[in-house]
Amino acid sequence: MTNQNDLSNESADIGDYLKLIACTAVMLQTILSLCLQTNPTIKTQMRIGITYNLVKFTAPAFIFGILYTTTRTTINSDITYAHYLRKQWHASFVPTIWWTSIYLLVMPWLQQVSHYHHLAEFCWQFINGNAAPHLWYNTMMLQFIVLMPVFWEIGHFSVKSPRRGITMAALTTVIAVSWLLFYDRQVFHGPHMHDWYLLDRFFLSFIIFGVFGTLAWQFRRWFNYWLKRWWPLLILALLISFYWTNQELFAFQFPVKLTNAPYYKPSMLIYDLSAILLIAAIARYQIDRHHYMTNLVHLFANFAYKAFLSNVFWDQLLWLSFGKSLTIQHPSLGILAVYVGTWCLSFASAFTIHWGWHRLQVAIISIFKSVS
Repeated sequence: MTNQNDLSNESADIGDYLKLIACTAVMLQTILSLCLQTNPTIKTQMRIGITYNLVKFTAPAFIFGILYTTTRTTINSDITYAHYLRKQWHASFVPTIWWTSIYLLVMPWLQQVSHYHHLAEFCWQFINGNAAPHLWYNTMMLQFIVLMPVFWEIGHFSVKSPRRGITMAALTTVIAVSWLLFYDRQVFHGPHMHDWYLLDRFFLSFIIFGVFGTLAWQFRRWFNYWLKRWWPLLILALLISFYWTNQELFAFQFPVKLTNAPYYKPSMLIYDLSAILLIAAIARYQIDRHHYMTNLVHLFANFAYKAFLSNVFWDQLLWLSFGKSLTIQHPSLGILAVYVGTWCLSFASAFTIHWGWHRLQVAIISIFKSVS
């Protein structure tokens, strides 16, 4: 059985599974939103709403996975914060700058809430996550990357005793639930629904997943044992919370509006945690048995973030070329075709850009060496 203490940075871990599955699932959300714009039947709207709730664990899973893997690979290393930020600049911030620029300049119709008309508005749209439907996720994730020293401190503090770990988990849960109650009353269909909407991408909204991801690695022996023993209970919690989320969504009647299925409510918190822990249980099962899938998961997980950034670009091209007309005639077939095509193109572009940039760097270095 694999001891995760001995895992190298080239080995798959629970975070890799979470990042890859979250990336795969999140690509469906924008496509479902596009399908709703074709005025589908009530039956199709119900299917879309249920499917949307089914894949609504993506942002929390991304954050849990990022914090789990980053904690595993950095918390006991001699890496400095400056060195960590330099690595993240190339891995996360540079791709974000490129893809955000592409969305704002090439596909400006994708902007959310409002559109830019001058440079100041362009810059605001660039950083607030409104350049495309999925980039608010990115704004959230980048905050956790910048705040990584806080999670290092939480990890070091908690691991000194189980009591500290339990206290930190309990405190985080209280903060998360309090935030949910505040958001539900003040923002979600509340008095500040329109002027405080940016709070949905504030890191505190998903703090519980970041802290739990850190603690899951720091207390990995207990965490892994708990997953192995109690996974049937997780399935039960998932089914109950999934039914609950759908009841809440359809209580708003028709037509279905996916904005009525936010992350920030107790039912979705339970569903997200259940889904994350079940994915973690599957990951542990495969990692312990050296399953052939682990190498593939690790490889694709390394490109999941870049594929995520590009996915709306590709789904727009597919939707406008054939997806919309096909979906109007055959909703399920249209959604499936655009979804599969988007996934393939997103990962293909992530691999190709990485390979091309690497080859370019090698060529430039060779030229300088030959000149000198």
